[in-house]
Amino acid sequence: MPRFAANLTMMYTECTFLDRFAAAALDGFTAVEYLFPYEHPAATLAALLKEHGLRQVLFNAPPSNWKAGERGIAALPGREQEFRDGFVRALEYAHVLECPPIHCMAGLAPGGVDRARLLGVYTANLAWAAEKARGAGVAVLIEPIALRNIPGFFLNRQAEAHAIVAEIGAPNLKILLDLFHCQVEEGDLAIKIRKYLADAKQSRVGHFQVAGVPERHEPDTGEVRYQYLFDLIDELGYDGWIGCEYTPAAATSQGLGWFKKWKAAA
Repeated sequence: MPRFAANLTMMYTECTFLDRFAAAALDGFTAVEYLFPYEHPAATLAALLKEHGLRQVLFNAPPSNWKAGERGIAALPGREQEFRDGFVRALEYAHVLECPPIHCMAGLAPGGVDRARLLGVYTANLAWAAEKARGAGVAVLIEPIALRNIPGFFLNRQAEAHAIVAEIGAPNLKILLDLFHCQVEEGDLAIKIRKYLADAKQSRVGHFQVAGVPERHEPDTGEVRYQYLFDLIDELGYDGWIGCEYTPAAATSQGLGWFKKWKAAA
């Protein structure tokens, strides 16, 4: 059966961040993810995970200045040392939180810079990060993000992401397949899931995320029939986590009918 992780950046925003761990556990989640942990000491977060019986299954490497609109720097020329220093910090958090994957955001493509140059920086940084992470037993994830949601984002389509991962060839470099972004940008979700999970043991998909399309609310709303996709993912042998990276339409717990049905069936 699919395993779901609450995204504490987007869910339970009616609570303070540190109170969201308890709220997720109370609703029956056994795992969490979020964008960034760096405002809090790793030991504080680890203690909350232990207290509430939760696993940390994903967070992002530092994106640089998020509040100023930056969305990662992995593909940005001249920022290589900043990216690498940030990734080392992320590895330190991953060790304390016992979190196996770190997501590295590519960033916004700067105007006037040749795409081939950006790709060269991106692949070099990812190869370095994957090598650095391998000794720590950590995976590095990259995510195609729909241009509607982050205009100018460097990586948008599944085929390109898989080509980059294949070219680098690091066994711990994987894809974060966000089905919301995939549907918005290119669609054909079931075919892509079948293609990229054809052999679950050899698959380059390291994590899924979901949200209803187009409003990005609960996965039982909108145009995508997620129950079909969840069954398909299960059928194909995926045993990783599915992150619930959505904005609840109202209070988080009120919209968890879909999750309670899954829990009852499981």
